[in-house]
Amino acid sequence: MDPSLHNERKPEWIKIRLPNNPQFGSTKNMITDLNLVTVCEEAQCPNRWECWGQGTATFMIAGEKCTRACGFCAVKTARPDALEADEPERVAEATKRLGLNHVVITAVARDDLRDGGADHFRQTVNAIREACPSIIIEILVPDFNDRDEALSVCMEGKPHIFNHNLETVERLTPLVRSRAKYQRSLTVLKKAKAMAGGQVVTKSGLMLGLGETEEELFKAMDDLRAHDVTVLTLGQYLRPTPRHLPVVEYIRPEKFEEYKKVALEKGFRHVASGPLVRSSYHAADFRPELDLVERINAEAEAAMQK
Repeated sequence: MDPSLHNERKPEWIKIRLPNNPQFGSTKNMITDLNLVTVCEEAQCPNRWECWGQGTATFMIAGEKCTRACGFCAVKTARPDALEADEPERVAEATKRLGLNHVVITAVARDDLRDGGADHFRQTVNAIREACPSIIIEILVPDFNDRDEALSVCMEGKPHIFNHNLETVERLTPLVRSRAKYQRSLTVLKKAKAMAGGQVVTKSGLMLGLGETEEELFKAMDDLRAHDVTVLTLGQYLRPTPRHLPVVEYIRPEKFEEYKKVALEKGFRHVASGPLVRSSYHAADFRPELDLVERINAEAEAAMQK
């Protein structure tokens, strides 16, 4: 993509809130104390001041070095370090200390590992559930290269919400997402729900402003619905550094509202849509159906007792 397409001047509706809450400092200190990584910092999320001020964070497991080099992402690309065996327990401790009702666990892509880090996800989910039995657990995962055995291991943890981002429309996928494939992401989302016997909410997100057309965006929505995805996030792409892909267009807030209405009409149960919306932003605003949560929790408890 031609770097000259970049729209450098941010519009007035792109405003980042700076911390004004003592909870921000205590959350940061706790994360440092437990030697944890958050996607809030690594991906330079524009909402980290607000979320940390509320005592919430999205934990990024399996290190801070990614094996992929996506054109939109601020997470560093390098040879990853070995997995830390005690990380699941540290994440669980942080979750408990924060008193969360809804926790999001994500990870870098670990193509260097045979299972892509799937078992590390499973261990982390199990540790959190043991520490906080009533919590809603959401995982935001890479595609595991569509390896059924890896995805199956990941789903053994019985998360309530399985999130894997499509990120962009089909035409732009080869440019925006390193090694990822549009159809493969859709397949992973559908397989995850099937492996859970339908007892998981599937969720995905798209960044806007990379040069996609409305027709392409609406097709992506249709493709997600055709693959049983019921929760959608739509947000503005913001360029992390001059080395990353340019922002072709800043989408106005009223357009995001319009796209939310379109998505709901297409059958999504919950849609978060706005310039600063990210996958994990206000994730707790959506709660899976109570009967689904009860079934998942009962099965997970039975599995842990075996």
